[in-house]
Amino acid sequence: MADFPWGAALTNLWVTATVIVVTFLVALFVAVRVRGGRHDGIDVVWGAGFALVALTTLVLALGDGDLWRQLLITALTCVWGFRLAWHIERRNRGTAEDPRYVDIAARAPGSPVVHMVRTVYLPQAVIMWVVSLPVQLGQYGFADGWLAIVVTVLGVLSWVVGFVFETVGDAQLAAFRADPANRGQVMDRGLWRYTRHPNYFGDAAVWWGLTLLALHHLPGLIGLVSAALMTWLLAKGTGAKLLESSIGNRRPGYVDYVRRTSGFLPWPPKNVLS
Repeated sequence: MADFPWGAALTNLWVTATVIVVTFLVALFVAVRVRGGRHDGIDVVWGAGFALVALTTLVLALGDGDLWRQLLITALTCVWGFRLAWHIERRNRGTAEDPRYVDIAARAPGSPVVHMVRTVYLPQAVIMWVVSLPVQLGQYGFADGWLAIVVTVLGVLSWVVGFVFETVGDAQLAAFRADPANRGQVMDRGLWRYTRHPNYFGDAAVWWGLTLLALHHLPGLIGLVSAALMTWLLAKGTGAKLLESSIGNRRPGYVDYVRRTSGFLPWPPKNVLS
């Protein structure tokens, strides 16, 4: 702990906090002034914002940590973040506003913009900063020995598993939706046969991987809170739970899909086990 460059790391934390605030203010300006009050662009900012935090930390952390680890964490974060941003931007292109944000804005007791800042932009900015702590702290401090090697290997493996689940799951769902014959049907093929949310499970695995990469020193344990928060949000918060709150009304077959398919962790469907 004594050898950890706390001064540099703490400076990094407030700099990235500032970067995140500016990023979300720009996103808010674009949503209100450029996109006519359409706020689902914040989902694009979500992935790109983490990449921006990683790149900012890389610049600030040079000389205060293992360069190879800094480059590895930054590369993995950027690949994940920019891929997610690109996927969501492409998915939203030419479609109507995300119903979630329409509903949030419609429930504004006063100014819709102020309401969106309070309920969407500010919480997401805070969550981004907290969840990105492994990406920030992981780039500081020097380490060698078997423990550093073990957590690095496990971290990369977890990231790879998560990234594969997320990218393959998204691609399978996009192909399913592109077929007019599947309109109104439930996607229960490929990875979606084993978990109702391979993309969310993938996100969680990616962040546990990045957290493991920060465990080459004791301060990296702080990142466990970040990974746990990300997992809870995906499984029980604004991810799977929110999505499934209304999807059953739009797809009658989804109720049966829920009964036989794991909600988060990949697992053989119940009809296979019986």
